[in-house]
Amino acid sequence: MKEPVALTFVPFLGTIKNHMHRVSFLFIGAGILLQAQNADLILINGKILTVDPKDSIAEAVAISSGKIIAVGSNQDVKKLAAKNAQVIDLHGRTATPGLIDSHCHFQEAAVLYDVEVSDPSIKQIADVLKRVEEKVASLKPGQWVRGSGWDEGKFAELRYIYSSDLDRVAPDNPVWLEHTTGHYGVANSAAMKLAGLTRETKDPPAGTIDRDANGQPTGVLKESAQDLVRHLIPPYTHEQQRNGLLRIMSDFNKEGMTAVKNPGIVAADWDLYRELLAEHKLTVRIFALWLGGTTVQSTREALKHIAVLPKPPQSFDGLLLSGGVKIFMDGSGGARTAWMHDEWNKNSTGKDTGNRGYPNTNPEVYREMVRMIHDAGVHVSTHAIGDRAIDWVVDTYAQVLQEKATKGLRHGIIHRNTPTDHAIDTLARLQKECDAGYPELQAPFTWWIGDNYAGNLGPERALRLIPLKTFLAKGILWAGGSDYPVTPYPARYGIWASIERKTLKGVYGSQPFGTAESVDVHVALRSYTAWAARQLFLEDKIGSIEVGKEADIAVWDRDLYSMPSDEIQNLKCELTLLGGRVVYQAK
Repeated sequence: MKEPVALTFVPFLGTIKNHMHRVSFLFIGAGILLQAQNADLILINGKILTVDPKDSIAEAVAISSGKIIAVGSNQDVKKLAAKNAQVIDLHGRTATPGLIDSHCHFQEAAVLYDVEVSDPSIKQIADVLKRVEEKVASLKPGQWVRGSGWDEGKFAELRYIYSSDLDRVAPDNPVWLEHTTGHYGVANSAAMKLAGLTRETKDPPAGTIDRDANGQPTGVLKESAQDLVRHLIPPYTHEQQRNGLLRIMSDFNKEGMTAVKNPGIVAADWDLYRELLAEHKLTVRIFALWLGGTTVQSTREALKHIAVLPKPPQSFDGLLLSGGVKIFMDGSGGARTAWMHDEWNKNSTGKDTGNRGYPNTNPEVYREMVRMIHDAGVHVSTHAIGDRAIDWVVDTYAQVLQEKATKGLRHGIIHRNTPTDHAIDTLARLQKECDAGYPELQAPFTWWIGDNYAGNLGPERALRLIPLKTFLAKGILWAGGSDYPVTPYPARYGIWASIERKTLKGVYGSQPFGTAESVDVHVALRSYTAWAARQLFLEDKIGSIEVGKEADIAVWDRDLYSMPSDEIQNLKCELTLLGGRVVYQAK
């Protein structure tokens, strides 16, 4: 097998005459408009997947001052190169628009400073305990051990980690291990003692303390019950947060990713973004949703921050947008706390008797929060996983839009895992009539936490999980995402999962969600580019390789459109451009 030819960066050596006398407009290739302008950077000899409305494929791209000025054949693009233009010879490689994550908790401080227990080498609870034990060995008694990423669906035991497990390796250090979903976690006895958590402690509103058969807390805390322990853990320092943000931007760029919608920020996050923007260190476009909390007052506070900032698509240097508000309707499919019409399953065919989950926010209060945000002319995205929660959210959006028909706010529904037929039909209508009601969903749920989900949904409901084909048939657009750290953020996984719908372990079969709701690679790529750009209000600037847009471009080692779909998860990015600037180049 021949070694692949490296990307070639060379100055343009051709002679271009009569620059000032070019025809003002030219048509090349499949009718792509060119403006008379000299390019300072051109990409040639590639397969350019433009993701434009016609899904055009080209050979070359011309870029001037970070913007695309031509897309077409090598011959025509070369004519636009300035004498000192840089030429990147792709040697047949495939280029796409920079990939976009429409829902990612954009921070890797936990990767740098916590016990990481999410990687595939963690196969059983003993593997988690070994890492906790190693961390304890580096600490003094009483110092906190913080970790994240575990998922009982990946353990051989197929059960939660309990305080009794952690106590064996950390008797003198408080421990908190967050589940990969972020909606539950486990504390050891030392942590529960600090929190004053005992058998007599009652479940807080919208929270669950898991208990054994004798009523004793097991250490597993769900939803708001997590705060009984989490408020005691020392927060990350400013420097740790800064390092975590720099790390995730670099890692995004390595995956051909150039934009993100980051939900649930607070003032300190925004200040950090502004700090790095001023230092010219932002290498990912950030669309930030402010945390709206669970009360009218907390939503009012979020709107105060938003009121003094430009509304999208206005931005700070095209890199930072204050986008709107994120609020919650329910919990997690992993924790079986999401608000459902019917009881949750356990272990696929069993029943979690009496458990239909619950709303995280009082439904009537939630409706008033949405009305307040909508009336302010602000975009809102709501976390809704259970089918009953989704129904409440779409009906709320329909109600406030009927009361005040402000079109174009593109209110989103985050996750939207198992929608009813009513919810699907309502969203189709809202998108068509009001430019609102857009799923911001995560196809990798079927993979990374798919074994957990398959067990909790049961065989019948599992087939409705993330129904992409139905959305497509109904004319519903959606934006792809990862929900990192719930699933890994590389968008190639999301493109692959949209097609294959395979679980990581195959505990209940490799495809318990079926393939009837799969889409093809063209649609999957569009959901992580052009459609995702719409939910960042940046569809006129990014999301496709077209004249006039920012040159956010990713170059790959293989062609997504022709390679076997099951191999898309193994794509490797070789070059990433942000506004025509190289932000990543493979060595």
